[in-house]
Amino acid sequence: MDLSVSYLGLKLPTPVIAGSSGLTDSVEKIAELENLGAGAVVVKSIFEEEITMEYEKMLAEEAPLRYKDDYMDYFDYRIREENLEKYVKLITEAKKKVKIPLIASINCHSSHEWSYFAKTLEKAGADALELNIFILPSGLRLTPEGIEKTYLEIINNVKNAVKIPIALKMSYFFSNLAVMIEKFSRTGISGLVLFNRFYSPDIDLDKMEITSTNVLSTPAELPLSLRWVGIMSKRVKCDIAASTGVHDGYAVAKQLLAGANAVQVVSALYKNGPEYLGTIIKELKHWMKKKGYEQIGDFQGMLSQDTAVNPALYERVQFMKYFSDRT
Repeated sequence: MDLSVSYLGLKLPTPVIAGSSGLTDSVEKIAELENLGAGAVVVKSIFEEEITMEYEKMLAEEAPLRYKDDYMDYFDYRIREENLEKYVKLITEAKKKVKIPLIASINCHSSHEWSYFAKTLEKAGADALELNIFILPSGLRLTPEGIEKTYLEIINNVKNAVKIPIALKMSYFFSNLAVMIEKFSRTGISGLVLFNRFYSPDIDLDKMEITSTNVLSTPAELPLSLRWVGIMSKRVKCDIAASTGVHDGYAVAKQLLAGANAVQVVSALYKNGPEYLGTIIKELKHWMKKKGYEQIGDFQGMLSQDTAVNPALYERVQFMKYFSDRT
């Protein structure tokens, strides 16, 4: 049985990608995921925000010493370079240990850092880059046009800075999602990841503090990405990877049927351990054997909106069938 697929122009031995997380932050963990059946690994993201927070903490600690601005600039540079060096070392060392593609992941909040990080990680040996972009539309002066323009500028700047394949991990918070997915696919990127997952705030009523919630996804979240993979898979000019809500091999099969080229998994591995990746692969093989498929290409995209018997089901949003005749 052949589980190999092509994603971002790279040959993956299986369609299951270990997504960016604490499970992909060391050479040992990455090598283990390869042995368990991962087709590729997205190395834990380097966050510009974390670098900034580290600098601000240092600044607060050193403020009483009244360092001059040029010293502060030095500390800013040193902290950034030290974090990048750690990430570069992780990629270069992992490349020596594994054969599967390594996809570097960057998450920035200032426009000038995207290209710099991208060029550095390309030199480190990353096989591809995943740009994790999200702009929370919380500012009253932000406009949809302005947010879209920022996305396109970042993509264009990074694309001009590197030669390796680029994937955009995007959100579903757009006023016309189909239009934006199609527009992003025409920028020259090699892939889209639908969708990224965000920090969700909650309130602890006893401690009177803002906390986090819903850190890990659940199988109930699968339909969101499944719908849009199915709708857009035959309409875009690049590959699509499905992400969020994938908790077993049967969910992987569903996303592939909808038209995904590959599928990212994170929460299921956190909940069940990295070895659960082997279970996901076995379940996918079991389903393929049951259906008589020998390779992914035998069924990939078979149930996309473009080829489904009843394509309108992807766009139905009301529960007419289930609630219209309840007594």
